[in-house]
Amino acid sequence: MSKHKFLTVLLLMGLSVSLLSCKKAEKENQQEGTKSVKAWETLLDGNSLSSYSSFEAAWNYNYPWGTDHNGSARMVGSSTNHNQLSLSGGVLTIKATRLSSSPGNSTANGFTNIAIWYNSGACYAKQQVIINDQFPSYTISGDFAVPTVKGTWPAFWITGVNSWPPESDIMEFKGSSTNWQNTYDGGWENKLTNVSNAGSYHNYKCWYNKINATDVECHYYIDNAWVAKHIMSNSVNKPMWLIINMQMEGDSGSPGPSGNTIYTAKNIYMGRDRTF
Repeated sequence: MSKHKFLTVLLLMGLSVSLLSCKKAEKENQQEGTKSVKAWETLLDGNSLSSYSSFEAAWNYNYPWGTDHNGSARMVGSSTNHNQLSLSGGVLTIKATRLSSSPGNSTANGFTNIAIWYNSGACYAKQQVIINDQFPSYTISGDFAVPTVKGTWPAFWITGVNSWPPESDIMEFKGSSTNWQNTYDGGWENKLTNVSNAGSYHNYKCWYNKINATDVECHYYIDNAWVAKHIMSNSVNKPMWLIINMQMEGDSGSPGPSGNTIYTAKNIYMGRDRTF
């Protein structure tokens, strides 16, 4: 082979390699352009309990469906009535008060046979939880100091806006020092954990993660220690309310306390992955 032909072959080989490299880079760039980008969003933090104006921007008083539910307490609260639900120094205080006489029965569907004997407090976040492709995971947590005597029923939970199920109870005490972390999707999964000194602050948390087109896994924690994983089936794309409340008697036993009962919360947090 002549010197000129040899140089020509080398040149053509170099051009081929260069073209292949360009095409590979172009393909990789195109693929990179189709990848989803995730960003973490903080939706609620401790600032929502810093003042009544901040609270009322992020939370509504009572239950999403009204004042009554599955126990003997009626929720009482508004922007002008903080007797049962109050704020101070970033702490939310819910007070259940025994009444001298019953004003009647619960007005909640399915529970109209329960006599009301307490005024108490509840609130629910204006920001709904909805787990789907756009928002595939959430973390919800809070610090709570709870009563554990018979007849007291404090809870921190999410439940369906348009249907029941789904439900996930991040923290629920029912008249004892046992915390119930429950998931309901048509059947119950329960994790029961004894919490020493539950009347002092402990952190209760759940990380929710979409695992397929219909189902969500729920990872429950107490004081940042993992305690259980449940599957919440058929819960993708179903909006849910986040609720803090103290019900009385019902599943927590009776008779309940004869005076006032206090339940406090702080550092309430909700965050999620957002996919773009």
